[in-house]
Order: sequence, then structure tokens, then C-alpha cells
Amino acid sequence: MKPFSFYGKKNPLEFKLIKPKLGAKLEVIIIDDEKDPREALEKILVKYFPQKIKLVESVSSIKEGVKAIQLHKPDILFLDVEMPEENGFQLFNYFNDINFEVVFVTGYQKFAIEAIKCSALDYLLKPVNHFELKEVLERLDNKKQKENLKFKLETLVTNIHSNDGLIKKIALPTSSGYEYVKIGNIVYCQADDTYTKVYTNRAEKFIVSKPLKKIEQLLPDNVFFRIHKTYLANLNFIKSFNKSGGHSITLENDINLPVSHNRSKELVERMTKSISEM
Repeated sequence: MKPFSFYGKKNPLEFKLIKPKLGAKLEVIIIDDEKDPREALEKILVKYFPQKIKLVESVSSIKEGVKAIQLHKPDILFLDVEMPEENGFQLFNYFNDINFEVVFVTGYQKFAIEAIKCSALDYLLKPVNHFELKEVLERLDNKKQKENLKFKLETLVTNIHSNDGLIKKIALPTSSGYEYVKIGNIVYCQADDTYTKVYTNRAEKFIVSKPLKKIEQLLPDNVFFRIHKTYLANLNFIKSFNKSGGHSITLENDINLPVSHNRSKELVERMTKSISEM
């Protein structure tokens, strides 16, 4: 599916993050062109989070949303992705200063969800339920979440701007925050208990606070292949497949990685297919 695109400003995101205002309740705005999902989210916020949330406005378009944000200066924006005229991502064409958290709300739209997840931003799938909403609100209480909003949104812009519909950058959570890495630079990933070591072609190594399975789910499966329970490899960096002494691959940086016997056949098929398509 063709990715969403921005229009208007050439550089829509030049953020100067402003710390959200303090208060007894978090002020919230909803932007969703569909009446039923919008009203359903309103009811959930009012019913389940009356002590935490104050719904200040709920609107049906980006144009109305821009006015509401300028007027109320909310703490959190619940933003629908798929809308006529202007989609949710295009909201950021109108702002240089972002002083609110963003939670995307969407139906199943594969590219949009992948772009949001790889940017480490929060999202809710329609129909929204209060359990998932509670988890999102708890994450937003994390101070690091606010501090990294600038980079998360910039990563999202890079991914949404992709002309070929492929995700270009990923936000990798580390002990100190996030590392924003071009997916094409990742050579391989190595499981390390509940963590993952990510190696790039720039001789970088990142210790990511997610298990390998979670990283595998974020990276494009047409480029990355799980060669072993411990390793996930970028097919573009494989130099050779070796059968002697047990199956293994040699990467362009001359690193050798083991390949599980039951994964060898599929790996060879994937590599052969990639060569035939060149």
C-alpha cells in the first residue's frame, strides 16, 4: 500500500520541545473524522479515567484539531491516522513547537502501524478498549517518554516520507533512552537473555532492552531472516553460506554466524530468490 505523505512545509518538524504543564488532570483532545469511534473513546475516558483525564475538546478534522490545540494547549492528543482531506500525520505540518504527547488511533493499516511502532510512539487499535488505554497512559507518565518525543516524531516523519513504502529508521530502546538507527545499516542482531545486541555496518553495537523476538517483529521480514534462535541476520550483508563443519554464514564484515539446520533450506531459498530478482 502506498505510504501516507506530508505536504505543505518542506521541513515540517523542527521541534522545540516544551515540558507539559503540571496539573491535577491531564487535558486531552481527540481528533477523529468518524463519529462512532470518536464518541466511544470519549466515553471510555470519562468513565474509566475521570480522576486523571479532562477531555477539553473532540473534533473531526485536522483543521479543527489545529485550532483546538492552539486554544487549549493539551497534554495528550489522541489522533486518528486515516482521515479524508488530511491524514493524522499531516497535523505536524502545522507545528514547530510540540508540547503535547501523541497517541495515534487507527484501524489495521499495516504501513502506518509499522511506521509508528518503529518510531517507538504509542498507538491504539480501533475499537479502543480501556485496558490498552490504561497501559498507554501509564507509559506516558514515564519521563523519558517525554524527553524523546522529538526524536520519535522525526523518525516517524522519515518513515512516512519513504517513497518506496519501506520503513527506513527504527528507534531502539536502551538503558539511557533511544538510539535512532537506519534499518539498512543493521547487519545482525544477537539474543542476550531478555536483551538484544544490535550490530551495524558502522562498527556500532547497541544493547537493546527488548528480546530478539520483539526486534524481529519490528524489522522487515523481506530483509531480515532468523537464521538461528540466537541470531537475526540482514540478508543484504551475507557474503557466503557454508555447509562444512555445520551450517553457517559469513557476513561482509567477515563475522561467522551459525545457521540452524532446520532454517538452512529456507535461507538458501531466500538468498537465491534475492539474487534472481537483482
